[in-house]
Amino acid sequence: MPDTTTPVIKPLEKDVAALAFLLSRRSRPAKTLVTPVPSRDELLPMLTAAARTPDHGKLEPWRFIVLEKPALDRLAGVARTRGEALELEPAQVQKGVDQFANGNLAVAVIEIIKPNEKVPAVEITYSAGAACLQLLNAALASGWGANWLSGWASHDRGFCTEALDLAENERIAGLIHIGTEKATPPERPRPDLKAITTWLSE
Repeated sequence: MPDTTTPVIKPLEKDVAALAFLLSRRSRPAKTLVTPVPSRDELLPMLTAAARTPDHGKLEPWRFIVLEKPALDRLAGVARTRGEALELEPAQVQKGVDQFANGNLAVAVIEIIKPNEKVPAVEITYSAGAACLQLLNAALASGWGANWLSGWASHDRGFCTEALDLAENERIAGLIHIGTEKATPPERPRPDLKAITTWLSE
């Protein structure tokens, strides 16, 4: 006779270490990150974790571009050219240049806009943002310092095309800088949960 026994579904076990990490995690300012940086082999598990992000419709609306030091130096030059072409203030141009020039390793998380009648466009953006956070936390959990940045260059179509050859349906969701932390930042104020939480019981 066939086995008609209802399978026993075991509840998930509490992951104390993971919860402790999430309750204490914090980004490390990109300017405090120095060499050494993760090797390609060390980076792969972090990218794997980033790809395990919520993805309505299984669209995979993101991809990763790993920016090693020579690439970051090239992007710094593109940022300067674009900033001057846009006639931005010199200080704003320099800030965009420094983000790349001072970095040693970064991952550009690229949102891929894939129109789908069942998945609202905003959910694609949410998924790309979740991939950014997942990668950031994976880097921190791996013992590296990491920071999620954007900046004006990330939102400039000319920069995206010239620097990263992005397609028309692609844009930068975030730049995750990863490296060795040279200084631990002080703790920052956190939100007041009472002020931002509403409980509904009916």
